[in-house]
Amino acid sequence: MPDWTIRGATHDDIVAMLALWAASGAAPSVSDTREGLSRLLARDAHALLLAESGGAVVGSLIATWDGWRGGFYRLAVHPDRRREGIATALLAEGERRLEARGAARLTAIVIDDEPVAMQFWRAAGYQRQEHRARFVRLARGAGGRSGRHSPS
Repeated sequence: MPDWTIRGATHDDIVAMLALWAASGAAPSVSDTREGLSRLLARDAHALLLAESGGAVVGSLIATWDGWRGGFYRLAVHPDRRREGIATALLAEGERRLEARGAARLTAIVIDDEPVAMQFWRAAGYQRQEHRARFVRLARGAGGRSGRHSPS
């Protein structure tokens, strides 16, 4: 029996979530801030999942629903807690929640030069989408003068 549980995150978990992302080696993006996560939770209180053990956040997943499809972002597990099934459990719960909301298609944004992450998503039954590119630009208020520089 695992010593961790999965639950929805609240505003009180944001600082711990950001610390987990830093500890896991995830490169920060423009939206990885207290304000960014607060906006996410204000828009969708069910979007942020976490795994918790002994009061500490040991894993996270953003599972968003835009009314059309489900999206996964920022799957992270603390380095000391990897290979315990935490990522798999977070994904299963995210899938369950999104499918219950009506999502017929689930997508994941994955850093393509992270072989462990790429293998995880393949093993979970996801396929890399061929013939598609992701186009991104920062919104004008998110740090870019014109919004046209290299966002993460």
